Parts: sequence; structure tokens; C-alpha cells
Amino acid sequence: MNWLINEFTLAAVGLTLLLFAGDALVKGAVNLSLRLGVPALIVSLTIVAFGTSAPELLISVQSILDGEPGLAIGNVVGSNTANVLLVLGIPALLAGLSASQSDTRKSYVIMILGTLLFIGLAFYGPITWWHGLVLLAALALMLLDSFRDARLHMRSGVPEEEPEGADLTMRGWKITAFLIAGIIGLPLGAKLLVDNAVIIATDFGVSPTVIGLTLVAIGTSMPELATTVMAAFRKKADVAIGNVIGSNVFNLLAIIGIASLVGPMPVPDAFLKLDLWVMLGASLLIAPVVFRRQRMGYGWGFGLTLAYLAYLYMVLTNGA
Repeated sequence: MNWLINEFTLAAVGLTLLLFAGDALVKGAVNLSLRLGVPALIVSLTIVAFGTSAPELLISVQSILDGEPGLAIGNVVGSNTANVLLVLGIPALLAGLSASQSDTRKSYVIMILGTLLFIGLAFYGPITWWHGLVLLAALALMLLDSFRDARLHMRSGVPEEEPEGADLTMRGWKITAFLIAGIIGLPLGAKLLVDNAVIIATDFGVSPTVIGLTLVAIGTSMPELATTVMAAFRKKADVAIGNVIGSNVFNLLAIIGIASLVGPMPVPDAFLKLDLWVMLGASLLIAPVVFRRQRMGYGWGFGLTLAYLAYLYMVLTNGA
């Protein structure tokens, strides 16, 4: 029993280190970029987006290097499903999300298209370098479109909102400390989490893919959940929904795209039959909220959370 506690403890330490290191990297990179005169909107579209996905990226790369590609792809698919059903479900259950002031329709369509592209490529698996180049090309097109929108926004004269982690009074030594902490902490945390997650999976006779879909996916969705809960209580639904959509797009296009350049990722049959379609179905569920700007109240929250618990039960009982 002691050895089991140690493995869970080390996995938890790795996850905690990943989350804090990712946050530190975002703060350091954002404030360095602002010091260098990069517009806040551009920082939000690039550095913040990539930085908040750094834990998932490091986990996926480390998993492939350790010969456990199932954990890598399970982490991304599981995180995207958790982001919609859990990260939006719990805040809607607790405080409600009113989307009447937000317009995320374009970003939502990009997320759906990215999801369909990934599913299509998965049927031509295993996912290798050429799949990755296709996903990264799609990411480049999305970023170019975002830069165009950012330039139009800046020319309109509308005041820019400071990106997450911005602190214009932060001293240079503190920026450097955040950057160093992020650069060192991310790979160390990823190594701890992946190694011990695989050991736990082996001890319980569970595949690393299932661990990626459940334990690791929920863990790496915790920052998004915390951000979304706070946004719900502050009546900032645009932040909450935009946070989920942006995270899902980068998970599919950037993380899978980069990880596939490190090594091939076989796609389990269970993914083709269930998990990929659950991910797509979960994304389509929130279409009325996005296009009709409906309020997500208790009913929505209960339904989404219950759907996620049902999905977890199916994954754990079927063993992926």
C-alpha cells in the first residue's frame, strides 16, 4: 500500500509542478513580450494560448519518448472532452453562464473544423509526421486569421484588455525568475506525472490510454476549470467559453501536431468507435449556447456534468 501511495503522491507532485510551471512561463513570457512592445492582443493569441497548453504538450512529448503514445493521444482527447462537459458544466451548475454579451461563433466553428480534421486523420492512423504537418498547417492558417482580426481590432481604436498574467510593473529579475521556473519545472513535472501514471496504470491493469483519458486529462483541465469557475462568478461568460474553445483548438492542432513529429501515435480502435465521437458530440452540444447566446443555467450544468460522469464510467468499465 505504501508504494501505491508514493506513486499517487509523485504523480500529484508532477501535476502540481506542471500547473505552477505553466503559469510561471505564461507570466514571464507575457510580461517580457509587453516589455518588448508586442501588442497585448497578439500576446493573448500566441504566448498565452501556447503557454496554457504547455503542460499537455510536455506530457504528450514525454509519453512518446517513454514509449507510451496512448497516454499522449488519450490526454488530448480526454482533455477536450473534459473541457466542454466538466469545465463548462460545473461553473454552469454553480453560478450559470450567460453568453448574451459574447460572440465566439467564429472560434467555435474553427474548433469544430479542427475536431473534424483530427478525426478524419485518425482514421488514417497511426498519426505520424505527415498528419502533424497537416494539423500544424491548419494551426498556422488559424493564427494568420487571428492576427488579421487583431490588427483590425487595434485599428478600430477599441482599448485592449490586458492578457492573462500581465503586470506592467513587474521587475526584470522577476520576469527572468518566472521564465526559468517555467522552463525547468515543465519537463520535470511532465516526467514525474507520466512515469508514475504509467506505473499506476500497470499496477491496476489499466491501459495508459485510459489513464490519459481520465486521470491525466482531468488533472490538466484543472487550470481551465479554475479560470472558468471564477469567470462564471464574475459574470464573464465570454472568458469562460473562449477559454474552453481556445484550449481545445490548440490541443488538437498544436499539441498533436508537434507530438507527432517526435514519434508515431497509434490510434486505438476504441477511440475510433467511441472517444473521438464523444469529443465531437460534446463540442456540438454547446452549439445553441454559442449561436443563440443562450444562458447556461442549472439544467445545462447538471446535464453536461452528468454526461461527463457517464462517459468516465464507460471508459473505466470498457478499459478503452
